[in-house]
Amino acid sequence: MNDTAAQPKTQFLYQKEAKVYPRDVSGRFVRLRRLAMIVLLGAFYVGPFLTWDGRQAILFNLVERKFYIFGLTLWPQDFIFLALLLIMAALSLFFFTAVAGRLWCGYACPQTVWTEAFALIERAFEGNRSKRMKLDRGPWNWNRIWRKAGKEATWIALALLTGFCFVAYFTPAAQLARDVLALQVSGWSLFWILFYGFATYGNAGHMREQVCKYMCPYARFQSSMFDKDTLIITYDAARGEPRGGRSRKAARGVDGLGDCIDCTLCVQVCPTGIDIRKGLQYECIACAACIDACDTVMDKMGFPRGLVRYTTEHAIAEQPTRLVRPRILVYATLLTVLATAFIGGLATRPTLIVDVMRDRNALYRDVGREGIENTYSINAVNKLRSDRRFEIQVSGVEGARIATPTTVEIGAESVQRIPVAVRVPHEHAAGGQRIEFTFVGLDDDDTTVTEDSRFRGPTVR
Repeated sequence: MNDTAAQPKTQFLYQKEAKVYPRDVSGRFVRLRRLAMIVLLGAFYVGPFLTWDGRQAILFNLVERKFYIFGLTLWPQDFIFLALLLIMAALSLFFFTAVAGRLWCGYACPQTVWTEAFALIERAFEGNRSKRMKLDRGPWNWNRIWRKAGKEATWIALALLTGFCFVAYFTPAAQLARDVLALQVSGWSLFWILFYGFATYGNAGHMREQVCKYMCPYARFQSSMFDKDTLIITYDAARGEPRGGRSRKAARGVDGLGDCIDCTLCVQVCPTGIDIRKGLQYECIACAACIDACDTVMDKMGFPRGLVRYTTEHAIAEQPTRLVRPRILVYATLLTVLATAFIGGLATRPTLIVDVMRDRNALYRDVGREGIENTYSINAVNKLRSDRRFEIQVSGVEGARIATPTTVEIGAESVQRIPVAVRVPHEHAAGGQRIEFTFVGLDDDDTTVTEDSRFRGPTVR
């Protein structure tokens, strides 16, 4: 008996994939993607340093519980607007995916944008595709060491800058910069700078297509939003097959061959390493690099462009394509309704919020001839960027009057706690009654806000 044949074989559940070396390509979609990268990264890195009316234009101040977005200030009470914004973002993703496939992935996803930036740095140090492959296969000599070290150092610098700018959206950027330069940055700020920087360095520098293939959930459920009228990147098999190599001088259709010359450039330029000629695959991020590569080859061969192109399954099958269809109408209607509610809510949201809390430590207090007294603590939130004065009025209980100062001043964008004592004559103070507090704006302020509470008195028997 052969002992070698009887030994069990080891099966691995995970197979290490070969590193992808995307080839350089030029074309209209590459230029569009680079433009999107410059605009988005520029907005991200410049955003924390913009000022608006004397303060940081975009700041999510978690300590003060205020979100500043240019001239807009959002408070914890405005959480509904954040929820609406997130729902609108999700619906927008569904809408654009149903219309034009993975545009988000190809041009605006942070993974795509930062990966493109890191890839440009890599090309600057290590050269084009063939040079990078040769460098990785070669020995560790001085040339390889300084190129790899320079690339990694630049990646780390960009990653740390990314982490700093991320934290600067939650901590005042000027103060954070001073703290970093003085090496006095707080523990939490340092943690998030390093954490976000490390995530950027790892995802955009080393993991790259692995994030899109194995970590991104969007790639897994995108097919549920596609139909045969969705605009996707497609290889025209009817025109391209059977594929085969030939001379540039060869006439189109020679020997019964299709337009695809099997140069594999569409595979070499793909950042996820797939072959678009095998049909739609979840790894495709719709970056359109394969379109630019194929169009370049078609131009050299003298063939029409569009062998690989943005199109729909219906168009490929020479059937009518419908832009307006039920799912598009549903997404568009929901987005319109939510956007209207969002804008309308922001335009009409109150600039003063009043919250009345009755003192529960004492049911009531008998103050003799003054009657029965209840005490309240009123939290007033002034959302405007100016100090405001209000007069507090009380109603709802006959004979009720305020025994504390009725005119209050609330600072700009601040929360003020106001103690208020209300007294009611004995003959009108029995039991529990509904009482209303009204803040009336002074100084040419027509704001009027009413909040109710309960007034407690002796039980009548």
